[in-house]
Amino acid sequence: MRSTSDIQTLVNRREKNKSLEAPFYNSAEILDLDIDVIFGKHWIFVAVDPELPEPGDCVTVEVGKASILILRGDDMELRAFHNVCRHRGARLIDERATTIGNIVCRYHGWTYNEDGDLILAEHMGSGFDKSCHGLKTVHVRSVAGLIFICLAENAPADIEDLARTMEPYLAPHDIANCKVAHTAELIEEGNWKLTMENNRECYHCEGNHPQLTVPLSEFGFGFSPDELDERRSGDVKKYLESVEHDHKRWESCGLPSAEEEHLANVTGFRTMRLPLSWEGESHTLDTKVASKKLLGNFTDAKLGGLSFWTHPNSWHHFMSDHIVTFSVLPLSPNRTLVRTTWLVHKDAIENEDYTLDNLTQVWTMTNLQDAMLVRLAQLGSEQRAYEPGPYSTFTEPHVEAFCDWYIKRLQDHFAEDKAGIAAE
Repeated sequence: MRSTSDIQTLVNRREKNKSLEAPFYNSAEILDLDIDVIFGKHWIFVAVDPELPEPGDCVTVEVGKASILILRGDDMELRAFHNVCRHRGARLIDERATTIGNIVCRYHGWTYNEDGDLILAEHMGSGFDKSCHGLKTVHVRSVAGLIFICLAENAPADIEDLARTMEPYLAPHDIANCKVAHTAELIEEGNWKLTMENNRECYHCEGNHPQLTVPLSEFGFGFSPDELDERRSGDVKKYLESVEHDHKRWESCGLPSAEEEHLANVTGFRTMRLPLSWEGESHTLDTKVASKKLLGNFTDAKLGGLSFWTHPNSWHHFMSDHIVTFSVLPLSPNRTLVRTTWLVHKDAIENEDYTLDNLTQVWTMTNLQDAMLVRLAQLGSEQRAYEPGPYSTFTEPHVEAFCDWYIKRLQDHFAEDKAGIAAE
């Protein structure tokens, strides 16, 4: 058992530009702290608007031991509640996705409206005040169709900074007029931070991601210019020329493309529109569009791939023809759920405009390959010989940015606790 003081010591002695000490990946006490401080107090990505296209549509998401119910109201606005009946605590909605009218507890029939107000509770007596027993609300915010929730009483206000920056990037892809083509859930045998660290670099891409590196260049995530042979130096030169040329073209068409990096924010994020190789249209093996029906008002398929990351638990890719979103949720110290969702235009017809195999192949294979790498990293972190190793400043700066953000959040938490104790 690790005490709070033990964890504080680990947090305070973390060396910058090195991986975290083993307990951060293996300790049950640190995972509990992560769920409380990171997933319990920050904005986390959980769903997309097309999962709830109509009034009454509902999805649930599990964050640690908390179950959250997200509902589309008759006014088309989103509401989010703790998925717990105020009578005796029964779970209200047991399905991942469903459509409901009122929210009815199947145990004793307590019934809530779409605002979470208790409207029916039989046999409670004339003196029972239903207004005191509404559902407990959860903050919910859709950013251009990406749904974030925050379980804290006071949610970080800088979600509005993220929204102001990102909505011009995301809006042209018109998530509201998309539909879910496919969702896949994969349990990685590793700590959630290893899943996120693995995503934040492409140092591992060559040799490990033969499908992904057909459309997407590893050089978009950093490289060491002094260690490239003649062939790869030529590849880097070509890639950088593509970035300059394509960004000018896309910006001239009204598509924001330049890098925006705000990874030190409480609600940290980064985005950049990346050139795609060969045909340059989409994340497919032939690099052509996976869906003939382009998104939004697009008429040009060659719009690269908009990459968007958020701390602590998501990454996303937006192309001209489809969108792929990823949500990461911890299950245990060494198990992590990765939920991947593919979106296409709502009018696209399967097997006519797209096939699921072509649409999903690149990221299905990439996810499996990443899961293998995360498993190996987890196994290594459990060995007595493990010690924090150095990050490459060329290819892993965003891994350091993630770990630095994570440690700062824990430091802030301990500082707040100390200030609270001193004020008592």
